[in-house]
Amino acid sequence: MTDKASKTLVMKFGGTSVGSIQAMAGAVQIVRESCAGWPRVVVVTSALSGVTNLLLESAEHAVRGDTSLLGEAEQALLSTHAAIAAQLVPDATRRAAVLDEIARLIHSFVELCQAISVLGESTPRALDAVASLGERMSVRLLAAALESAGIPARAVEASELIVTDNRFQSAHPDFALTTAATRRGLLPLLEAGLVPVVTGFMGATREGVVTTLGRGGSDYSAGILGAVLPADDVWIWTDVDGVMTADPRMVPEAQTLPQISYGEIAELAYFGAKVLHPKTIRPVVEAGIGLRICNTFNPAHPGTRLVANAQIEQPQKGEKVVKAVTAIRKQRLVTIEGRGMLGVPGVAARTFAAVASTGTSVPLITQASSEQSICFSVPGESAEAVLNALEQVFATEIAQRDIDRVWTGEEVAIITVVGHGTRNTPGVAGEIFTRLGKADINVLAIAHGSSDVSISMVVNSAEAEKAVKALHELVVR
Repeated sequence: MTDKASKTLVMKFGGTSVGSIQAMAGAVQIVRESCAGWPRVVVVTSALSGVTNLLLESAEHAVRGDTSLLGEAEQALLSTHAAIAAQLVPDATRRAAVLDEIARLIHSFVELCQAISVLGESTPRALDAVASLGERMSVRLLAAALESAGIPARAVEASELIVTDNRFQSAHPDFALTTAATRRGLLPLLEAGLVPVVTGFMGATREGVVTTLGRGGSDYSAGILGAVLPADDVWIWTDVDGVMTADPRMVPEAQTLPQISYGEIAELAYFGAKVLHPKTIRPVVEAGIGLRICNTFNPAHPGTRLVANAQIEQPQKGEKVVKAVTAIRKQRLVTIEGRGMLGVPGVAARTFAAVASTGTSVPLITQASSEQSICFSVPGESAEAVLNALEQVFATEIAQRDIDRVWTGEEVAIITVVGHGTRNTPGVAGEIFTRLGKADINVLAIAHGSSDVSISMVVNSAEAEKAVKALHELVVR
């Protein structure tokens, strides 16, 4: 049992939660109130909203040899951070010091873009160096704002804590090395009564080369740090009241779920719900610690509490099974078909090895029982590369007509219905397809595997919103 004096809370603030004077002031107040109830608090922060996009767009322009907007980007970065500092860091000496540090980071950004422009190309390693600068600026500003509010704080770069492999832009942490580095780096600060303010999104290789964990990776950073310290709770502060029953932009009557299982949120996060990075869940589950999603702009709202799958009871007869409906758009279905595939071992293995060679993730797979076709979805922007890879791998079979064709259709969307008991409760699938049929929506493919928390189906992209609205009726009935 955790000693009361060492109870630890990790809180992550997203870009919109620190991206303006009002937002960062709100974050400071949340930290203040949390420090009153928790002996140890660790803060993880994203870059200010819009900053990472600006950094990467500038790098993209530099690849094409265009640095004409670099001065404008430099000024925008400096003025955005300076405006917040002017209000939240009133001491002139402290403010000048933090803005000088931020200015040096912005200067590094300009130099990196100029180097990229000269080379005419950018490596994943260079892009990670560029993208990580937003968080490196943000931690300095937030730490100074906390100190100005009387909360002892220290900016910490996660490159000193999270040790990763060298898969730039989507690095994977080495948990053994990360545990040692994090405890070495953070525990002395916590014991001294400081609030460490840690960069989200980034880490570093064993050699100290900066990496990033992928877009949205600040959630993952919080999960990693929470797991390895270990913390007692991880709170993800965002700009919505928690996990919703559907995207409120599609379904205005969508509601906040007070509680959801790890299995359910994993499905939602994987299939398009943007409230939580999918990788966040694993370290938290394995460490057996709590996770809560809450709204920086409505801190009184309880948000959504994530609980272990075993704590979610199977629905009783007459109870609602479906908890949420989500959509992942801009997908394409890739189909491999041919009578020569029947009973031939290794076709699926060769298929997905070819897909993997392009670096593409496959969110949904379905196969005809006759083995004459395999169908799977890929992000639309990856479809051409996947087709080319498959045509090369199966060139002999295509020439011999063992495989008739490899093809992709129009843009589609994956609609996923999530809720414990979707597999084991009689009639759920029937209700789902009845609703879609009444809405005159054609289902192109279905995936209902071993998981008992979701059913996924593919529909034409133009019908995605209509499908979500139709299926959301199963949530609010």
